Amino acid sequence: MKTINWGIIGCGDVTEVKSGPAYKLTEGFNITAVMRRDIEKLKDYAKRHNIETIYTDADALINDKTIDAVYIATPPDTHKLYALKVAEAGKICCIEKPMTPNYTDSLEVYNAFKEKEIPLFVAYYRRSLPRFTKIKDWLENNYIGEVRHINWNFSKPASDIDKLGEYNWRTDIEIAPGGYFDDLASHGFDLFAYLLGNINTAKGISLNQQKNYTAKDAITACWLHDTNTTGSAFWNFDCDVHLDDVVIYGSEGQIKFSIFHENPIILESRSKNEELFIEHPKHIQIHHVEGMRDMLIHKDYTHPSLGESALHANWVMDKVLGII
Repeated sequence: MKTINWGIIGCGDVTEVKSGPAYKLTEGFNITAVMRRDIEKLKDYAKRHNIETIYTDADALINDKTIDAVYIATPPDTHKLYALKVAEAGKICCIEKPMTPNYTDSLEVYNAFKEKEIPLFVAYYRRSLPRFTKIKDWLENNYIGEVRHINWNFSKPASDIDKLGEYNWRTDIEIAPGGYFDDLASHGFDLFAYLLGNINTAKGISLNQQKNYTAKDAITACWLHDTNTTGSAFWNFDCDVHLDDVVIYGSEGQIKFSIFHENPIILESRSKNEELFIEHPKHIQIHHVEGMRDMLIHKDYTHPSLGESALHANWVMDKVLGII
């Protein structure tokens, strides 16, 4: 088997358990280098994860001739900068989601890889998780008949950091215009497109309701899938209750689940009733990463989380936020 050597730009929290170990554990993949500006944190990460080569300069990692592919795990405002350099170097790339903070920049990144015919993946790993592929199986078996509508209610209390006004890049309007919405709702929209088909129309109302930070914190939306399924949702990031409830309504039943909470998935229909608890893997991106391996090395798999689908998620987000 061919081995693909990966370099990681930005070895922060997301790479500690969610993603980094998945690359190490996937046969055919190897992490040979990591980059971070803070040298002490970089050395500590490399030592704990047994990675030989370290860089404090991203360009040096991207142009390292021993590296075949680059995983960009920095905050979204630097995704475009690094991704365009990876494309110029002609290397495979996986970018943390969202691809960039907006559709325009994501389109530039997507086109850069498309023009060179270089594989581009984005870490919308929920498309590869067993609990969501099971829901897709229920839909494809028509257990709830013709799908009519999907609704998502999401809210959570404000954190102490939010209330105290401490800096958090996730709520900085220059990095994430929609705040936590950018980070969380992007997963939902991408998953809904995977389950029900692309979204062709989306509208929303968004505002900074609580004034805890500069980004938006209260959003409502409605949309329409290519399959003629309607959708609606609200997100609020300073409510008393923590909600994460999704319902898909069909002509013969409904499916209930959560995007982030590890609740059971529930099928209630005329032909079948089922409630399943499908636990997430310890390294939640493992199926996503193994899928990249299967596509790149085994060449027997089409990965569900490519640049094109990630670009679509950016388009929907910007439509909801009124950016385009």
